[in-house]
Amino acid sequence: MSRVSQAQAQENRARVVAAAAQLFRERGVQGVGLPDLMKSVGLTVGGFYKQFTSKNALVIEATEQAFDDRDVYLAGLDGKHSSRSDARGDMVGEYLSREHRDAPGTGCPTAGFVGDLAQAAHEGNLTSQPAYADGVRRFVDWMGDGDEGLVATCTLVGAILLARATSSTELSEEILRAARRSITDSLS
Repeated sequence: MSRVSQAQAQENRARVVAAAAQLFRERGVQGVGLPDLMKSVGLTVGGFYKQFTSKNALVIEATEQAFDDRDVYLAGLDGKHSSRSDARGDMVGEYLSREHRDAPGTGCPTAGFVGDLAQAAHEGNLTSQPAYADGVRRFVDWMGDGDEGLVATCTLVGAILLARATSSTELSEEILRAARRSITDSLS
């Protein structure tokens, strides 16, 4: 049995976290078993326990990674536009699109993790909440000052969740259109 180098172990850990961040947003934390997760990156469940103390520890790390990735995306929008207002307009259009609606695994972690973390809180498991709350706060702050950013974020997340839940109906398209108009008007 060969041992992996420290560099390879770090690379494996990063692959597991990235896969978890995507799969948890696609299927929910409870919908992703460790065997499926580890198989998706070509590793064994035994390898998981060499890297993580528990699935909950991975949830925290995957949540942090997903929000860090989202922050890189937002910074890219800032760099692409001459004003934050223009960057927000671009982001709102992308966020409230069919593409984002239909690809939760690569979408916003605010929407992707909300159901699982609400359920965990209901069950008294609050360990993931600080990482999630920090990521949400960064998104709110990017969206605007004070209540403006909070309301815009809540509208974005609520709209994408409702659009996903009604994706096979015309109502889904109506939700995306109405929320885009509302947020664009409120941020102008």
